[in-house]
Amino acid sequence: MIDETHDPARASWVASANGHALFPIQNLPLGVFSPPGGGARGGIAIGEKIFDISAALEAGLFSGAAREAAEAASGRTLNPLLEAGPAARQALRRRVSDLLDAKGADAGKAKDLANRLLHDAASCQLHLPARVGDFTDFFAGIHHAHTAGTISRPENPLMPNYKYVPVAYHSRASSVAVSGGTVRRPNGQRKPPQQAAPDFGPCRNLDYELELGVWVGTGNDLGSPIPIAEAGRHVAGFCLLNDWSARDIQSWESQPLGPFLAKSLSTFVSPWIVTAEALAPFRMAQPSRPEGDPAPLPHLNDAADQANGCYDIDFQVLISTPKLRAAGAEPHLLSRSNASMLYWTVAQMVAHHTSNGCNLQPGDLFGSGTVSGLGTGAAGCLLEMTRGGSNPVTLHNGETRTYLQDGDEIIFHGIASSPGHVPIGFGECRGTVTEALPLG
Repeated sequence: MIDETHDPARASWVASANGHALFPIQNLPLGVFSPPGGGARGGIAIGEKIFDISAALEAGLFSGAAREAAEAASGRTLNPLLEAGPAARQALRRRVSDLLDAKGADAGKAKDLANRLLHDAASCQLHLPARVGDFTDFFAGIHHAHTAGTISRPENPLMPNYKYVPVAYHSRASSVAVSGGTVRRPNGQRKPPQQAAPDFGPCRNLDYELELGVWVGTGNDLGSPIPIAEAGRHVAGFCLLNDWSARDIQSWESQPLGPFLAKSLSTFVSPWIVTAEALAPFRMAQPSRPEGDPAPLPHLNDAADQANGCYDIDFQVLISTPKLRAAGAEPHLLSRSNASMLYWTVAQMVAHHTSNGCNLQPGDLFGSGTVSGLGTGAAGCLLEMTRGGSNPVTLHNGETRTYLQDGDEIIFHGIASSPGHVPIGFGECRGTVTEALPLG
């Protein structure tokens, strides 16, 4: 629903929010942060500041439904707010938007309390915004699926079920971490084609995967599927997600049951939950399926979802190497793509995930699968970009990469935009590769 909180004319008394590339007043993403010397608590990004929900509660700035929502969002995890559902998020969003609006009814009171309500984002520590109960990784990027399949199965890139099933696997929730940390190169079993038997050692082909992360809000009871027409109400918000992947370990271990240790080493997410409400202006029709593709089966086929279930979100992937940083050079842009490249909508993922009665819980996390477009300039991972390591990519300082080296930092950006609306961003999802633990 598009309402006054999306008004492009709305400006904030928080000066840095006006014209901010990521966090204008039209965004108001949710997160968990620690100010200097303080404990973790719920907050909202506004320009270069973080709005402290607990401080606003103490100041008596909330009442009614908005107060209940603020109480649910004020703690060390946002799970209680995610569980409360869309109405609670909308009440909180409307009230905070009004408090931060330069012309809001209580703007003067809020502005007088600015020293209590606002923290400099640069001085705060950001945390994982919710306790992740389960993490499911989908495979909905058809261009990634086709290119990766071409590398390993040129005669049959897509498996027969791909255009019928939102393919996914259950990944590891315990290794989901917030952006900004390091990922250790894993040790594992590897078997290059030229070797007769596998050996054990550091991953040689460490990769990233650009994905759209989906935070589940209200869950469902075990045994009660979520109908496709209601699936959107169970989606609380979105983030950027990097599913670090050990390709050489993956290729050896994946048969017959799929990814295991090659994927569970770590998954990074951006720290802010961009709510479903904030993204309302950036919804669009799901692109038409190519001629000859099967229509979605009935439990995945909803006219309203097909007309409005896709998102116009532009993504960028950049790399900063040790040599680039030492020279003071900007990161190298590796690729661009868009969420509209996904073959399945988020609602279809939710509906299919629960179609057998599987229960989702508040704070569960989905990965969309690698979001790639057509061509190397739109590849969402190095596996595609380098054709399995056979075509190195050249960076602007002359360095080359087939896969990631120790010290490389990968940075994701995401911006949602639509004519007539203020663009909003996700913040960064970044992480740096460190060396493998020594064997023995």
